[in-house]
Amino acid sequence: MSETLARVWRPSTARRVVLDGFAPVPRGTYPSPGQPTPPLLAWPAKDPADVLDYELDITAAVAGHETDRIEAVTVIPTPAGAGHLVVGEIAADGRVAVVWLSGGQAGTTYRLQLTVTTASGRVLGRSVALPVLALAAQAPPVGALQTPGGATITDEDGNPILIGG
Repeated sequence: MSETLARVWRPSTARRVVLDGFAPVPRGTYPSPGQPTPPLLAWPAKDPADVLDYELDITAAVAGHETDRIEAVTVIPTPAGAGHLVVGEIAADGRVAVVWLSGGQAGTTYRLQLTVTTASGRVLGRSVALPVLALAAQAPPVGALQTPGGATITDEDGNPILIGG
């Protein structure tokens, strides 16, 4: 007997970045001399074939305002264009922005600019890095030129050089 199962989707916390130690600073005063710039937020790497949900938790930015929640999210990836990272569905789960990402070019680290607007009118902008790496092993194409160690030799665009091609 076969049954159709209902799906319950919950964002994966494996790909969540959290704002930590949020402290608003007046424009033009940060970083002060001798004070390092905070590190860029980063999600774990994805393969170009992956279609995954990534999260940004803004809880620290709205601390003390327990009823505030995300109302809108915009996401702009850089670099952008044909063959690059694709932003799919964007959702919010309370104080967590959820972005579905697919595609991308292996060997490229994308910078995603997220702008989050809350129900009370707060606007928060953050950049998050996302490295795209060839994580899935692929067999070389038939006729590809290879080194004695078995690595495929490619041209300057990363395309395999084919014997007799």
